Amino acid sequence: MSQNIKALRNRIKSVDSTLHLTKAMGLVASSKIRRATEGMLHSREYRAALESTISTLTSCAECKKSPYLQERNTGRTRIIVVAGDKGMAGGYNANIFRFMKNHPDAEVIAIGKRACDRYNKEFCSSEYFSSQKAYEIAVKQCEEFAKEKFDKLYVVSTRYVSAMSQEPVITQLLPLERSEQKSNSVIFEPDELTILNSVVTEYVAGMMTALIRESFACEVTARRSAMDSAGKNAEEMIENLQLSYNRARQGAITQEITEIVAGSGV
Repeated sequence: MSQNIKALRNRIKSVDSTLHLTKAMGLVASSKIRRATEGMLHSREYRAALESTISTLTSCAECKKSPYLQERNTGRTRIIVVAGDKGMAGGYNANIFRFMKNHPDAEVIAIGKRACDRYNKEFCSSEYFSSQKAYEIAVKQCEEFAKEKFDKLYVVSTRYVSAMSQEPVITQLLPLERSEQKSNSVIFEPDELTILNSVVTEYVAGMMTALIRESFACEVTARRSAMDSAGKNAEEMIENLQLSYNRARQGAITQEITEIVAGSGV
């Protein structure tokens, strides 16, 4: 009986330590949510402006000659995989890696410690991913796409639906999709093709940055939800363990009293 009581006491202490950890991580995630959400919203605005500009340019007949609109089907695909730097975020990282099972032959560029560890790539943080780093990656990818070293460039990231829902998505960056819109309100100098070829790197970098910042907002939101859920489970477990501990302790006391009474009557 005493061994059972000791085991319950140790278990309660262990779960209580876990509870403190989940509360601390939940508070850290909560403190980051506002900044991450603001970054996501600003990036969405910038992304919309980029997509509008590219859509206008690709609608021009002259831009059909751009190497960034050329379709190739040799099966050489590159995917920028965006995961988190840390775990304990519910299914955030697992959903990304499960999604990637549909693309087993793709060449991976990893963003985020979890993705870098999984694909044995050089560490690149998702939380502290900078616009300068995005531009460096974009320059290299655009150059190699123009040289036909691969056919398509995608980003697998997480889309923010709500505080309770995030989902993995795949976004194509290259080749650019030709727009069918017709607009004569914008005049480009020296010409549309030159402008498109010069801004495509900025477009790829801006899209990457926007998708990574949205993924980070999803990560911290998922982590807070996971820690809140874990905290509630820990509190419920402590309550049940405490009840079992009290019963065991009461049983031990009752047994001792019975032994004492029985001994005094001999």
